[in-house]
Amino acid sequence: MNRIDQKFKELRKKRQKAFIAFVTAGDPALRITEELVLSFERNGVDIVELGVPFSDPLADGATIQASSQRALQNAVNIPRILNTVKRIRQQSQIPIALMTYYNPVYHYGEQKFVQDAKRSGVDGIIIPDLPPEEAEGIIRHSKRNDMATIFFLAPTSTRQRVRRIVKQSTGFIYYVALTGVTGARKGFDRSNAAKIRSFREFTTKPICVGFGVSTPVQVKAAAKVADGVIVGSAIVDRINRNAGKRDCVTNVSGFVRTLARALKVRE
Repeated sequence: MNRIDQKFKELRKKRQKAFIAFVTAGDPALRITEELVLSFERNGVDIVELGVPFSDPLADGATIQASSQRALQNAVNIPRILNTVKRIRQQSQIPIALMTYYNPVYHYGEQKFVQDAKRSGVDGIIIPDLPPEEAEGIIRHSKRNDMATIFFLAPTSTRQRVRRIVKQSTGFIYYVALTGVTGARKGFDRSNAAKIRSFREFTTKPICVGFGVSTPVQVKAAAKVADGVIVGSAIVDRINRNAGKRDCVTNVSGFVRTLARALKVRE
């Protein structure tokens, strides 16, 4: 069974929600990325989302855009990221999904990308600018390699669109909690709760909330209606603020632990 599916199965038995942490691979260095993933697992993270740096990240706000630029300046690319995942797999079985854009995948080759990612220990693929209507190749190769294909729902998704997304998504469904790019926000819009509940009419697959979730209060609010919560920009910002410090991994992991605890602790 795919590690992502296995994790949600375990969490449902415990009546718990998934905490998913996003980091840009190679920011500030791939060695630090590896250390962060291993530390995250010890501090309550259930699934890691590794961002593949790209020069034109359409779905990302300023924080993650800047992290991608820093990683690209370090000559980070898909082969080096997959080698990092291989090293992580020597010590950990935490589920890992790659979040990338289609341009790097296209140039790498769809089939080769999926096969190499699988061999390295990747469990899922998230491609924001590849809608399911144009993802036939990725979906086909992923099914053959037991790789999750994670697609997006938004507050503006129509019923027809919801049906298509939930049918094609495996692993989990990524719900974008706002109509905009990634980045920290002041609060979690309560209207998202009604939206997520309406999606339950169409699927029993896990629905995870991302975009704009950055504080323990927001994590707790999102977890009341979703099966998992994704935090990215707030973690990436904390990494940047601690880059170059000896205790970078410790400091970032401490912040992540406070987010994970907000999700795990029952009131």
